[in-house]
Amino acid sequence: MQNNGNAAEATGKELIFSVLRHQETARVPWVPFAGVHAGKLTGYTGREVLTDGDKLFESLMAVNKLYAPDGQPVVFDLQVEAEILGCNMLWADAAPPSVASHPLAGDLLVPSHLPQKSEGRLPMILDVMRRMKSAVGENTALYGLITGPFTLASHLRGTDIFLDMVDHEDYLNELLRYCREVARCMADYYIEAGMDIIALVDPLVSQISPRHFKRFLAEHFSGLFDDIRSRGVFSSFFVCGDATKNIEVMCQTNPDCIAIDENIDMAAAKAITDRYNIAISGNIPLTTRMLLGSQQDNMKYVIDLMDSVSHHNLIISPGCDMPYDVPVENAIGVMQAVREPDQTRQLLENYHATEINIEVELPDYASLKKPLIEVFTIDSETCAACGYMYSAARRIAEELPGKVDVIEYKITKPENVARVKKHGIKNLPCIFVNGELKFSSIIPSNRELMEIVQKLL
Repeated sequence: MQNNGNAAEATGKELIFSVLRHQETARVPWVPFAGVHAGKLTGYTGREVLTDGDKLFESLMAVNKLYAPDGQPVVFDLQVEAEILGCNMLWADAAPPSVASHPLAGDLLVPSHLPQKSEGRLPMILDVMRRMKSAVGENTALYGLITGPFTLASHLRGTDIFLDMVDHEDYLNELLRYCREVARCMADYYIEAGMDIIALVDPLVSQISPRHFKRFLAEHFSGLFDDIRSRGVFSSFFVCGDATKNIEVMCQTNPDCIAIDENIDMAAAKAITDRYNIAISGNIPLTTRMLLGSQQDNMKYVIDLMDSVSHHNLIISPGCDMPYDVPVENAIGVMQAVREPDQTRQLLENYHATEINIEVELPDYASLKKPLIEVFTIDSETCAACGYMYSAARRIAEELPGKVDVIEYKITKPENVARVKKHGIKNLPCIFVNGELKFSSIIPSNRELMEIVQKLL
């Protein structure tokens, strides 16, 4: 499994390119997905680094200097396109913005306007991409992240999109075709600005079945990856949540790489991606390790991960956008483990795992006066799938005012990690109703969740 040869002759960018060309490398490359976390390094809020080009550039350079990445994204924000297309944003200091309104909710309309370089935050983003290309592009592979068609359609349409799969198939196909054109347009802009890898980030792919993926999405992703390849750059298919069931159909769209998060077993997923000779990137847990664990916890996780899979076609990265408050020493520990695995093993000889020993009391579900919907998430403000899962629950509460209680448990808090363990939860996001797991990594339609709640009223 190990290959610790001297990689001094290869830059990080060359290593990434070699992996994406499916060539052997002297070591495994690493890509820190430091979006708003980049601002943490320079004392800026998430909102500042996502709206101020100078602050973003300064923060990205701090990431490059401190974490010595082989590749890095310039912006990790899945709302850029949605903002241009009319969605209102809800901003936060320690997270990317979230979509606060859906302009197509309730209307079976398909827009025609495509983002222009002069619109929204695109002028700032494209300028920073060019500056990063000039400053570090010779040695670091730069990622341009684009919102995938399904997640963008959900931003525009809201949770109605899951009903559209049944009730309005023709409309959904037209909307997805439009969102594909938006993605193609964004890819063109990012490639022109010097991005080496275009990543289509579509968290909501984890929330649908392989049958629905083939029916509605496969054609659009295949076309986008073909377009990107024809422009002479690499592609990555980035999915969040438990997309285990969809890894095979994702591979069939022919990206150069698939990026996964902690909900997916890396060894099992890599067995599939290796059959298609596609690289895989992932999947260090964002909260339980990077945010809440110790430096040694992170180093141990990376060593165990690297020992569990072949190093061919492999990139080590966080499972998604790193939380803002990830301790710097944890990310440095990850970098050291990837770069110096043998030395790291020596440091871990007396390793003891950090335990979260917090007693939590679960509700007395048998004595509830009204239905209780509990939504367990990574963080609804930063995880698109989590946000839509939580929105589905809040919509029920809005339609049944005073009759239903809804609470979100984010595992960014240690006590909620303990609560997840006590429930025996395996995958996030998920919904419990009166203490029973009802939806796991599948966002319910309003109709499905309402039927469950109505039976309890």
